Amino acid sequence: MSSPTQAKEAVIVVHGLWVNSMIMRLLGYRIRRCGFDVTYFSYESARATLEQNAARLSRFAAALSANTLHWVGHSMGGLVVLRMLEQNADFRIGRIVLMGSPSSGSYAARATAKTAAGRWLLGHSMPTHKINASIGGRCEVGVIAGNRGLGLGQLLISGLPKPNDGVVTVEETRLRGMKDHIVLKVSHSGMLFSSRAAREVCAFLKDGRFSRR
Repeated sequence: MSSPTQAKEAVIVVHGLWVNSMIMRLLGYRIRRCGFDVTYFSYESARATLEQNAARLSRFAAALSANTLHWVGHSMGGLVVLRMLEQNADFRIGRIVLMGSPSSGSYAARATAKTAAGRWLLGHSMPTHKINASIGGRCEVGVIAGNRGLGLGQLLISGLPKPNDGVVTVEETRLRGMKDHIVLKVSHSGMLFSSRAAREVCAFLKDGRFSRR
């Protein structure tokens, strides 16, 4: 985990399943170039439950001294952010960008969980209950989805509804009450390395809407 920041506005970047914060570094670098201080939250994505990781994220955020905290979560990282917001009404909460996060459920996770090997891979990461749809109504949430169905997930998951990013369908990314939603021609992991996606993240963090440029 990064050390606490003294910035007035900080962006907490949260990675997804089976990876660590290193995969978010290029995106974080690009967000920093937009003028934000960036800090990274690392967590045990499969060994701990979503609730446990959300509680850890809350404690991590509490140690930061920034006046406003913005959030960028990729895939399951976005679910960790949303679950944390269910548990806490932090007055410092700024804007939130979800990138390829299956806020309304995950076909891929349900399909993977049908086998013993799949359940082992998922570990304790599966949500025990659905994300509270009211989160989108009380926070400024922007959602980025991908429609480039490429990657290992496309080979392992049969019957994934289209359009999708190879792991998460566009429909699964929709959160009721979200302020803006955009679909980019990127894959699930590819969105983390896309300069266009990074520009849209920065646009929403600054203006509360995507630029679509």
